[in-house]
Amino acid sequence: MKIVIVIPARLDSSRLKRKMLVDLEGEPLIVRTFQRAMQARCAERVVVATDSGEIADVLRSFDAEVVLTSENARCGSERIAEAAGKLEGDVFINLQGDEPLIDPDNIDRVAEPYLRGENPDCVTLVYPVLPGDYTTIEDEHIVKVVMDAKGYALYFSRSQIPYQRERNASTIYYRHIGIYAFRADVLREYAGLELSMLEKEESLEQLRLLENGYKIRCVETTVDSPGVNTPEDLDLVRRVFREQAASG
Repeated sequence: MKIVIVIPARLDSSRLKRKMLVDLEGEPLIVRTFQRAMQARCAERVVVATDSGEIADVLRSFDAEVVLTSENARCGSERIAEAAGKLEGDVFINLQGDEPLIDPDNIDRVAEPYLRGENPDCVTLVYPVLPGDYTTIEDEHIVKVVMDAKGYALYFSRSQIPYQRERNASTIYYRHIGIYAFRADVLREYAGLELSMLEKEESLEQLRLLENGYKIRCVETTVDSPGVNTPEDLDLVRRVFREQAASG
């Protein structure tokens, strides 16, 4: 089983300009994410897929492997599908470039079903929301997921799911962590599909799989880390880096 981590990275970003190249305690954000990915044990190879020559030059100065892609990708998974066409692999992990604090064990965790001999279309991670944290549940920027009894996703949404007519303390909410492992054939097929209605409405690329009949296996983790989407996120992640450095 050959597993490859592919990190999609584009220079343009709406909420934080030139996000991938912002300084994060002495090194560019995308380099920090690449370094975390290199600590995962599951993959034989870590590659960054980008349409930016500037990002590519920066990464190569850190000895990172880069695959240049077109500017036509509509989402990160389409970008890694294009890169995967130039690589050999049985499973491709889509690790977002704005995750410089990702726990390498979480990268390994998303690969575990394949390494155990399972053969799901796609695998992703979910994180149980702490009881009573309705601020998180109601935040549209936090993606929620509901699963069936076998751990496969029924739906992902920015809305609160499941909706509670009455507050029930036993209800468990799950937040989606946006890392995906794809079988190579599923990734190729995904890139050839049209944007689905639900994907466009929710702006969630994984809904294209569900709407076309593919199944997404959800693996639970109790370890999470903040990504970087806004200047406020960047301030938080910089603070965490400083605290980690200070603690040795």
